[in-house]
Amino acid sequence: MTHHPGLLRTAPLQGETTSSLICRIAIRYGMEAKALRSYWQWRNYPPGHDGGGARADAEVLLNAAGRQVLAGLCGVTEDVLARALPSWGQEDGKLSAGKNGVAAAAWRTGGAVAGPVAFGCRLCAARRTGTAVRYTPRWERVCVRHGQWLLDADADQPLEHLDVRGVPEVTAAQRRWAGVARRAVRTGAEPERVFALAHAVVARWWEQALNWERETIWPQRLHQVAAGNAGGDLARWRIVGRDAVVFPEVVAVADALLDPAMAELVWRASGGMRPRARGEDDPFCHRLGERVDRDWLGPLAATDYGGPLTSWRGSVIRLHRGAGGPPGYDNDPWWLRQEHQSATMAGQLRVLGKEKKAPGSGRMWRAAVPAEQRTLITRAIESAEEQLLQLRGVQTGPTADVARQLLRSLRHSAGLIDNAWKRTALAAANAGIPLEEVARWADMTPDALMNMLTAGQEDSG
Repeated sequence: MTHHPGLLRTAPLQGETTSSLICRIAIRYGMEAKALRSYWQWRNYPPGHDGGGARADAEVLLNAAGRQVLAGLCGVTEDVLARALPSWGQEDGKLSAGKNGVAAAAWRTGGAVAGPVAFGCRLCAARRTGTAVRYTPRWERVCVRHGQWLLDADADQPLEHLDVRGVPEVTAAQRRWAGVARRAVRTGAEPERVFALAHAVVARWWEQALNWERETIWPQRLHQVAAGNAGGDLARWRIVGRDAVVFPEVVAVADALLDPAMAELVWRASGGMRPRARGEDDPFCHRLGERVDRDWLGPLAATDYGGPLTSWRGSVIRLHRGAGGPPGYDNDPWWLRQEHQSATMAGQLRVLGKEKKAPGSGRMWRAAVPAEQRTLITRAIESAEEQLLQLRGVQTGPTADVARQLLRSLRHSAGLIDNAWKRTALAAANAGIPLEEVARWADMTPDALMNMLTAGQEDSG
């Protein structure tokens, strides 16, 4: 039996993409989605992945006539669709350029229209005709009813969800986030920005955790969400499973950064109005480690410079000092620098795919330089950055005191930078780069570079 579109009602899901709704309407009438899409005049081609294949996060924009057609096809009024579909009412030049009265549509990617897009829970959507794709922030990715973590829909990979029934702390973290978000609002912060900063902090830890011998919580969780077999393709599972595995720590860090007592620890650890460099005994980092159930994390976090946590601390300190210029990003604790934003699953999978196709091209440095050397180089650079940031807001007081503080700090920063470039030159030489090339990059003669590297090795020994 065939049905004429419009005779059966297909209600939209809250936050659903228009493209997803069109696909579900087609299924309800026993039609191919391509056939149903012939009701609109399309202005461009659907977006696809680099390697071919349709994108699950594809989105559709409709003109006024096109929206009327969609309302008729799903059997609901336009105001219902306007409340449910984030892309409803959005248009662009491609749509307005067509003939009046012609139902027109244009393809987009969901992330460029209304934010992160994730798969819906198939079990929840089963009664509503198949799965759905929805705009869903990362703090609402758990289907509590069925114990599923809903994955990003923009990545070129087959999984739609991860089973988190064996890690109840992930579901508990989603419940806890509601309270953290309310606290953010009370303090005048935007919850989504607080979450983004906390996520960046924990994602940075996630990358470092491969070298943390005492880290046992995340490997166990990753094993659970990977159906007990993360070791079969660890690099891929660390990408696909990251957001689910670290979610409890993200919420805990967000809660900690909103706590005035934690900000006070930062201020005291900085030396207050008489700045000092922080050490491994930093009380703020020690307390932060306790709040994520890792008493041993404090010294590691205290000596990790230059990341989003350091930027947050710097803003807190400047606000306490009353230093800095007019309100702006440098005085905003929740401002997240672009270079500190955590990489998405889709982006990481693309890099991983390229590395597998061309071994060595994308990972030459990582493969040739030991992790210990890479860590020392990174820490030296970030230590210098933090030292320079500490100079902001300290330029008040007697001339002699200010000059002495500035010169000492600048000399210390210069030493850290010098240490970083020497370590980098040594790593490049040890990786097999001809000494003449390294010397040219360092603006030195090969003999001078050799003497420097030899002295450096003797000093480190």
